[in-house]
Amino acid sequence: MQPQVSSMATKKTPKITSIETPVPMYEQVYQQIVQALMAGHFEPGQKLTYRKVAEQFGTSPMPVRTAFQRLQALKGLELLPNGSVEVPLLTVKSFVSLTEARIAIEGTATELAASRLNGNNLRTVRHHCNQRTAAAKAGDIDRYLQANFDFKFSIYRHCGNEHLIYIIEMLWLQAGPFLRKLVEGTPFTATEVLDVDFHDKIVAALEAKDPQRAREAVAHDIRDAADYMLKYAKFLSDEDVRPAI
Repeated sequence: MQPQVSSMATKKTPKITSIETPVPMYEQVYQQIVQALMAGHFEPGQKLTYRKVAEQFGTSPMPVRTAFQRLQALKGLELLPNGSVEVPLLTVKSFVSLTEARIAIEGTATELAASRLNGNNLRTVRHHCNQRTAAAKAGDIDRYLQANFDFKFSIYRHCGNEHLIYIIEMLWLQAGPFLRKLVEGTPFTATEVLDVDFHDKIVAALEAKDPQRAREAVAHDIRDAADYMLKYAKFLSDEDVRPAI
């Protein structure tokens, strides 16, 4: 006589699937404002209000207020006495310090990424480089800034170090808006300004798997743009620096 097997012994444990919750509105708003700052869609000194930004996102002012508060802590936005916020203006000293930090950190990320980028990734990098070139020749500052952001971060995000990427994003919260000033106040056309850089040299070094040359090309690109802005852009004077609120 065969022993009876309990039905409990043969019952399979039900498969449990995770419940995916939608991204909260305040996080969506925050991420989109961060992206806009880094890609240069806002410019230094531009005033932002809760109501206007909330209207743009089709939401209430509360998630916008939360996003603004987070960005103030990261120095991506500055609180004004009237309660609105402003994309920070920089002094020459602050801009030079920011540039030095970018050269060191972004150079390191590029050097690390050079040995990690494969064929498909390199094609993506080359695509963004070509998009940037097309925008430059068309004198389209908006397309140029977005393509420039996509190009640089398609490299940095392959460095294999999430802490480096986080630091770069924090630096770009302040650097991104200033890139919009590349064309303003110069005696040159937008095409003449935007079409001069080291992007092709960066791609060539990455394709050659030459980390040091890639790092140097990124450093030259950052320094060249910074020198240009130091010559033509308007900066905040030390006397005009507002105390923190």
